[in-house]
Formats: sequence, C-alpha cells, structure tokens
Amino acid sequence: MGSTASIASSGMQAAQVQLASSAHNVANVDTPAFKRQRVMQTEQAQGGVATEVGRSQKPGAALEADVVDQLQAKNAFLANLSVFKTSDKMAGALFKTKV
Repeated sequence: MGSTASIASSGMQAAQVQLASSAHNVANVDTPAFKRQRVMQTEQAQGGVATEVGRSQKPGAALEADVVDQLQAKNAFLANLSVFKTSDKMAGALFKTKV
C-alpha cells in the first residue's frame, strides 16, 4: 500500500486530468463532429488512482456534463489536497517527537 501522501497526490493528478479534459470539451463545443473526451479512473492495488483519457462514441457537446465534471474535479482536488497537507503535518509531528 502506498503512503497517504502518494495516494492523495495520485488523486490530485487524476482531478487535474479530469479538469483538463472537461476544459478541452468546452473549448471545442463548436467544432464540427467533435467527440468529447472522457476520463476513466481506476483504483490501483497499492492505493491511488490511474486515469485514462478516451473519446466518446457519439459526436456532440454535453456542456452540462462538462460543468459538473469541472466542479467534481475541483472538489476532488481540494479534498485530496487536504489529505496531503494533513499527512505532511502528521509526518512532521512524528519526526519532532522522535528527535
């Protein structure tokens, strides 16, 4: 199992990929025959998340889905950042205790 900080870092990276993909979809909303990007996230055995970017089967925009994706990505990033910061503080406190 990975460390708490590395798992949280993985979550932040996954959120960044989701946000970038959603922004790409919004930027190309008027592109003819554009197929939206989709991000698939899978859990890793050692902890954390792996992401894969693919394409939607059908062309067309889905702005409401992209806005929801952006909000979810923002909230996931902030939650993982909070875990990362807390893990860092706990490691610092343990180090001070042992020294």
